[in-house]
Amino acid sequence: MDTEQFRKHGKEMVDYICEYLETIKHRRVTPTVSPGWLKNKIPLEAPVQPESFDAIMNDVDNIIMPGVTHWQHPRFHAYFPSGNSFPSILADMLSDSIACIGFSWAASPSCTELETIVLDWLGKAIGLPQEFLTFSEEASTTIDSVRNDDSETEIHNGKGGGVLQSSASECIFVCMLAARAQAIKRLRKLHPFVEEGVLLSKLMAYCSKESHSCVEKGAMMAFVKLRILEPDENNSLRGATLRQVMEQDEAMGLIPFFVSTTLGTTSCCSFDNIPEIGQVCQQFETVWLHVDAAYAGSAFICPEFRSLMNGVQYADSFNLNTNKWLLTNFDCSCLWVKDRFKLTCALVVDPLYLQHGYAGAVDYRHWGIPLSRRFRSLKLWFVLRTYGISGLQKYIRHHCQLAKRFERLVRSDNKYEVLNDVKMGLVCFRLKDDPTNKLNKKLLETINESGKLHMVPSLVHDKYVIRFCVVAEHATEDDIDYAWKIIKETAVTVLYNEQELTEKREEQVDEVFELSERKKKDNDLAYRRSFFVRMVSDPKIYNPIIARSSPGSRRHTHLSSMDDDIHDPLSTSTSDTEDTMTQPASSWISWPLAFLFQGVFDDKEGNNDVPI
Repeated sequence: MDTEQFRKHGKEMVDYICEYLETIKHRRVTPTVSPGWLKNKIPLEAPVQPESFDAIMNDVDNIIMPGVTHWQHPRFHAYFPSGNSFPSILADMLSDSIACIGFSWAASPSCTELETIVLDWLGKAIGLPQEFLTFSEEASTTIDSVRNDDSETEIHNGKGGGVLQSSASECIFVCMLAARAQAIKRLRKLHPFVEEGVLLSKLMAYCSKESHSCVEKGAMMAFVKLRILEPDENNSLRGATLRQVMEQDEAMGLIPFFVSTTLGTTSCCSFDNIPEIGQVCQQFETVWLHVDAAYAGSAFICPEFRSLMNGVQYADSFNLNTNKWLLTNFDCSCLWVKDRFKLTCALVVDPLYLQHGYAGAVDYRHWGIPLSRRFRSLKLWFVLRTYGISGLQKYIRHHCQLAKRFERLVRSDNKYEVLNDVKMGLVCFRLKDDPTNKLNKKLLETINESGKLHMVPSLVHDKYVIRFCVVAEHATEDDIDYAWKIIKETAVTVLYNEQELTEKREEQVDEVFELSERKKKDNDLAYRRSFFVRMVSDPKIYNPIIARSSPGSRRHTHLSSMDDDIHDPLSTSTSDTEDTMTQPASSWISWPLAFLFQGVFDDKEGNNDVPI
């Protein structure tokens, strides 16, 4: 493709994108496909001869789009928002055109320095303490000057700073690695003749049951133990709970080193008690406190929400995803640390071919897992300038107002209940009087199968709930009212069908009825095509591992049944305390690679339970 062809097809692509977003509301929200459907549509080998751009775009319409879940659809209310906007798209186009690999300052000075500046912009906008900023007011008065090739470069003395990562999962993982490095460094000084593997076996991290599963995954990859704690009745992790288990772990010879907290949990948008937790962490040496605000953090751009981040001054690191709720397309996760040197010392590898002569300049390759880095700060810069702080505040507030509107609609009908404290854009609701959760599962399945709305389930207080999140950038009150109308109409049908089914059971025809219904469904094309939405609505039907998981838990690695069989073989304790002390009832441990202990990945013929 030459320049003129690119100019032509580039304009066509912009038109296609505009047409797609303008007409997206007329599409079905979710696809009607089953796993493996695309291999029958696309050749299994790449073409030998070149194909035209028109032919490719024709296949996009006829082959790709039928399998797309439309996250920007005004009827999409699942998960959290997938941020997007025209300024962000344009900036990504420019970034892709520049195509620099910004691993160091020398690799592309603007790529590095713009990232530093916009992270300070956003950090100030959400009210982060000065210690998290690169150019803090405290540091601005102590600026060094370094000369290179007769040009003067000013290097500040601040210790904090921000960096863009690919996801909140990566933010949490690199902070856990940094915390692990700091803990091992300290322990090596205290025990210089003890092998690092032994020291590593003593480390214990902590999080709430409501924390995102990426914390557990990070602990597995970092090969450290993770204690998972029960939150309070408001799904908030409290300081007293954390203090109890940390003190008990210390008594057992373990070393607390990392605590991950959440502001705006995935299941119900609850908030851990950061002031209490922060004060507890201050009493333990080398404990790194991380605050994950992937979704809710964007709302702190509005002053009225900042009380929810009280206690952040105790944190060592803080992250939010602008690609969730701040109109910036994926990927663009922001991570701030109080001491960037503690972060980078765990990740530095410095071969000669990556070195340069600009001493003191930031090299972001030392701030994360990958070496290669995109020019991601451009899109955040475009968004912040195009909308301004006031425009972004208006957008956040509008979503919160729509969520409160939906909450009022739900509460106006006594057949429903809301199970979370609606502070942001998420409402968790369910039909009342459903102890087995059967009706709510059927309600969600039927709604998703219709393609008129898309929502996903969660567990709140061990109850199956339906998550309704305000997602679309240009969501309106009419969208909320329409969603509630569909939910109520579907519920009437579900309740009627359940009543009818109950009557038939009472007539002793249940077995015949179920067999006939099963046969009918198996032969029904519409049922087969609804595989996707049924799989999302009740994944236990399709995934044996999920079906076997414990009630109320999304985790696979809790060892409530394994604690009697697994002990720490590297413990230096000789007292009977370690053998007899039981774990606190409010917690359980995720061990590194616990899948192996449970035999999930055993090589057994016909084992279809292994995730792929």
